Amino acid sequence: TQSNQNCSSPDIPFKSTFYATTYTLIFIPGLLANSAALWVLCRYISRKSKAVIFMINLAVADLAHVLSLPLRIYYYINHSWPFGNFLCLLCFYLKYLNMYASICFLSCISIQRYFFLYHPFRAKDWKRRYDVAISALVWLLVGMACLPFPIMRSHGLDNNSNACFADLQVKPIESKVGTVLMTGTAELLGFVGPLITILYCTWKTRDSIRGFHIPQENSGERQKALRMVSMCAIVFCVCFAPYHINFFFYMLVKEKVITDCFLSTITLYTQPFCLSLASLDCCLDPIIYFFMTSEFQEQISRHSSMAIRSRLMSKESASSM
Repeated sequence: TQSNQNCSSPDIPFKSTFYATTYTLIFIPGLLANSAALWVLCRYISRKSKAVIFMINLAVADLAHVLSLPLRIYYYINHSWPFGNFLCLLCFYLKYLNMYASICFLSCISIQRYFFLYHPFRAKDWKRRYDVAISALVWLLVGMACLPFPIMRSHGLDNNSNACFADLQVKPIESKVGTVLMTGTAELLGFVGPLITILYCTWKTRDSIRGFHIPQENSGERQKALRMVSMCAIVFCVCFAPYHINFFFYMLVKEKVITDCFLSTITLYTQPFCLSLASLDCCLDPIIYFFMTSEFQEQISRHSSMAIRSRLMSKESASSM
């Protein structure tokens, strides 16, 4: 009916302004922080440092999404997409590639820190190529798993070539049961599973500090591991939990499985906030590198000190002339 149609596709007046504002606020710090992080991680951090390969891949995933934000900002300001369908779907794809690659690499960091903490002798024999292989597998699986997102939205390009992103229609799925099963499976694999994994690693790492089965001289290493897995859990819960909780209902509303007007309106109005929170991980992930990796802190501090000294010296030389 017409009322159900209005409920499943209500006009959200603040949507474009909200997206343009939040993406603008995320773009500059996200670009600077991830560029600096990638530079330091690749050039200065020892490859033997725990989880550094996963951190590099996490920074790459964040940077790929950040670089697509100017096009999103342009669209939400101008309400028109002149760059073609392919670029629209590519930017749309990068958003979800970043999200699920970040989820996987946060999980990898948590698992590795937990595993090395409980099996320190295994850590000594762990090879860098293992992390590289795991990272390649993550990119392959996530890349394939995220393909349905642009495919589901490409349906909307047939009717309106100037529309993109949130304004694209979702391709209808004939079976309501199929909608629930597909969405539920995506939630289990992309959110619930990693959430349980990260929370378990955080709990076990915290528990190890109180235990006696790990030598006391490793307390510093345990504290560092706890800080890292705790930060992974915080980033995960802040950025990805709201989106995935809402996403399940969002898909059911879009596919008209949920027809209740109140629930539909709440779900659709909540979506912009949840989606923006998911993009916020581009700014929060670098905190993991800075606060959880001592080598990263040292390199940032050293280069900051050098920059300050060179600036002071240039001022002194200019004043003496």
